[in-house]
Amino acid sequence: MHRIVPVLLFLFALGSLSASAAEQRPNVVLFLVDDMGWMDSEPYGSKFYETPNMTRLSKQSMRFTNAYAVPLCSPTRASILTGQYSARHGITSASGHQPPRPADFEYLPKTAKPNQKFRMPISKNYLDPQQYTLAEALRDAGYRTGHFGKWHLGLTAPHRPDKQGFETVWHCAPDPGPPSYFSPYGVFPDGKPTGRHHVGNITDGPEGEHITDRLTDEALKFIEVHQREPFYLNLWHYSVHGPWQHKEAYTKEFAKKQDPRGEQKNPVMASMLRNVDESLGRILDKLDELKLADNTLFIFYSDNGGNAHSWSSEDPKLQRITEKHPLYATVKSYRKWAGGEPPTNNAPLREGKGRIYEGGQRVPLMVRWPGHIQPGTTSDAIVGPIDLYPTILDALHVKQSDAQIIDGESILPVLEQKGDLQRTAWFTWFPHLIPAVSVRQGDWKLIRRFEPHPKYPEVRELYNLKEDIGETKNLAATHPEKVKALDALIDQFVKETGALYPQPNPAYHPRSTAGVPKRGPTQGLVPKFSKLTLVDGAARMEADGRTPFLGTAQVKHRGPMKLKLRVKSPQGGEGNVLWKTAQQEGFPKTGQTVNFDLKANPDWQEVEVPLPVDGMSGIIRLYLPVQEGPIEIGSIQYRSAKTNRPVRVWDFSKAKG
Repeated sequence: MHRIVPVLLFLFALGSLSASAAEQRPNVVLFLVDDMGWMDSEPYGSKFYETPNMTRLSKQSMRFTNAYAVPLCSPTRASILTGQYSARHGITSASGHQPPRPADFEYLPKTAKPNQKFRMPISKNYLDPQQYTLAEALRDAGYRTGHFGKWHLGLTAPHRPDKQGFETVWHCAPDPGPPSYFSPYGVFPDGKPTGRHHVGNITDGPEGEHITDRLTDEALKFIEVHQREPFYLNLWHYSVHGPWQHKEAYTKEFAKKQDPRGEQKNPVMASMLRNVDESLGRILDKLDELKLADNTLFIFYSDNGGNAHSWSSEDPKLQRITEKHPLYATVKSYRKWAGGEPPTNNAPLREGKGRIYEGGQRVPLMVRWPGHIQPGTTSDAIVGPIDLYPTILDALHVKQSDAQIIDGESILPVLEQKGDLQRTAWFTWFPHLIPAVSVRQGDWKLIRRFEPHPKYPEVRELYNLKEDIGETKNLAATHPEKVKALDALIDQFVKETGALYPQPNPAYHPRSTAGVPKRGPTQGLVPKFSKLTLVDGAARMEADGRTPFLGTAQVKHRGPMKLKLRVKSPQGGEGNVLWKTAQQEGFPKTGQTVNFDLKANPDWQEVEVPLPVDGMSGIIRLYLPVQEGPIEIGSIQYRSAKTNRPVRVWDFSKAKG
């Protein structure tokens, strides 16, 4: 595609507007938070985080309950600026901090490693200069444009925000941010940008100044300088993304607090969200002070779902951080205050950032425009980053360039409560990490995985989000016609956007399993002071010591669970479950144990045992009353107490003795 800058439109915009008319043109502020989940504020239901300015904004805005992003940041950011699905613009992963690939690079490789069944697409790592961005469209229509904060859409000079339509820029490369969130920030004015040498115009402030506060200062200066001109302000925060360098004075307050929902427990995240909320308040106050609020389209948004995995006690990356690592002190502080908790918890949504489930892609979105949007309203319209470009141009009466393909739809009729969206479905293209594509149509959502995954063996998952927002019940088997219809929509989406769909790998050569013992049905269960042998349709446990039990470290779940047993116990007796969390070095001397009774019964019986685990489960020991005689086990199931979703299941119904 050749880029065509609409010169005639530019000249028309300048020539037809008087100075007084230009002053009346609406401003635009896009306040983007990094990694903020759908449940990470009071307006969206958090009972732990304190966000009074987000609450204030929600009362002045339309709040969207079905707003989406891509599960990682760079694709969302590129979609905001292009109006295109990631499948079309090609930035499908968070790779904008990497050097640009050559012009002849094949983003769908001709081959792959022999152990990979498919050739998987590779993400572009810069925003193509041929795109006619939202910033360029507004600049050419007479707007002053400024970008402040995280970019993550290109490492080198030709791919930075000042080459994509932003006149005023305050940022550094590579992203996601400066080496330190506290001044001195460690950013250099020139040189080759690398992980150890960040380059940009972020200058140091007073020692200990936080990047969130400084970023807000710079944005406020931009507003003041251009208060008598129409402006477009991109305020894209580095928070609440890692490395989670926080104000300990705030964190200390949240460490004393408990979430009545029992879901969100991380005082570090609460501290950083308070800091971002203060930033929001300062921007809103400045618009009020300068009497610009009534003439400003204000958008509050996040680039992907909340991070529910990093820096937890299960994160393998932390094992490489020693005293010599630059993040050692940060990790130590995080552990002091947050323990083994990940940054946030997206419940009732499933999983989080980097995943195709709702927790990874459903995000907060609030839009304020006095006189056009009724304050304190909500919308369940399904919207996303591709819609911001056409919506902003529509609101500002700026004509879209014919040179720019737009996948999004203006949501202005929804905002002004004058109409509904016309599109038939919403798509999320995410061929990375655990590769998948999803489509949402009404209350229905279909996930199509490109190949089975050990944790997600089903390649089709169908959910009714109205009835099951937590995506706990896969309805694909019981609604084949719905799967077929949504599958057809995905096929059409792939065709229309030119998505690089995974293809078979001609070099695929699965490793021979000859001579390699197969994983048996008892894999992951470790009998101690006991024997575990397979018989027809069961596993038989016999005592071989004083305190026989079955141990396992393969039950990984945060929070309460329940144990479901199917057993034959002719003698009966008392059983017991004992556990330690991933954060605990040893089993506690008291607590974290539950007793249960087995009836003396030669036939199968089912027993359910509640396990009030607090934190991430580590090692679990299951003591069964086998001292008086063997017990046959049909199945052992550890399930989430909240969703009943299986965490780990051992099924011996098909075992052969």
